[in-house]
Amino acid sequence: MNLQDIPKIKHTNSNNFFLLAGPCAIEGEDMALRIAEKVVTITNKLEIPYVFKGSFKKANRSRIDSFTGIGDEKALKILKKVSETFDVPTVTDIHEVSDAAFAAQYVDVLQIPAFLVRQTDLVVAAAKTGKVVNLKKGQFMSPEAMKHAVQKVKDAGNNKVWITDRGTMFGYQDMIVDFRGIPTMKNYAPTVLDVTHSLQQPNQNSGVTGGRPDMIETIARAGVVNNVDGLFIETHFDPSNAKSDGANMLHLDYLEKLLTNLVAIRKTINNL
Repeated sequence: MNLQDIPKIKHTNSNNFFLLAGPCAIEGEDMALRIAEKVVTITNKLEIPYVFKGSFKKANRSRIDSFTGIGDEKALKILKKVSETFDVPTVTDIHEVSDAAFAAQYVDVLQIPAFLVRQTDLVVAAAKTGKVVNLKKGQFMSPEAMKHAVQKVKDAGNNKVWITDRGTMFGYQDMIVDFRGIPTMKNYAPTVLDVTHSLQQPNQNSGVTGGRPDMIETIARAGVVNNVDGLFIETHFDPSNAKSDGANMLHLDYLEKLLTNLVAIRKTINNL
């Protein structure tokens, strides 16, 4: 897959990593547009190819009373408005076979969640839409196993696929990133590091996932040093009041400094 396969993608000749960033979930139109405007401004300044990320619904929740969304079509229409307003591509995750064709009407990239990446019917349905497919590596899977997930997309007639590493389970309540997997997965497809989900602390007794946002820059720097093709960062202007994954999101105010540092590291790596 080439970056140019993503509609509306900018700065493809900058030799930068590309970025998927936005809120965990679409909570409303105003918040989505506010976050997108900020990130678009930053990425244009730093010449980072950018895809706006937002889940139109959250199907994987610890508790039945957790926030799942504002309504599927309503959220997807907001993603489309973000794309049209700022002329950027968008990505959202799908959870059922029927979601694939539905979401494909509104977004440019379909994401397969980590817990669902072995679900053949779902992966094939995403591939058959012709959209770019982002396969999240299961927390329970080896990097080598992602070869088969990528091959499913290709066997369905779609070569527009990449892999996103979102950490590996370390015991019951923590995640680690095994950077040895990056070059392995790059043999199969372009590889993205999901920085914020890699810092989750799942399975908490409260039923609400915890996280270590203080480690975001540490993990992101290591990803850039190890030549990831892209970074995935969830960000919000008020993480403590976000309706999903607030515990491991980056505050929007810190994004520009982080990306500035990461671009500087990328330039150094490119010259080695």
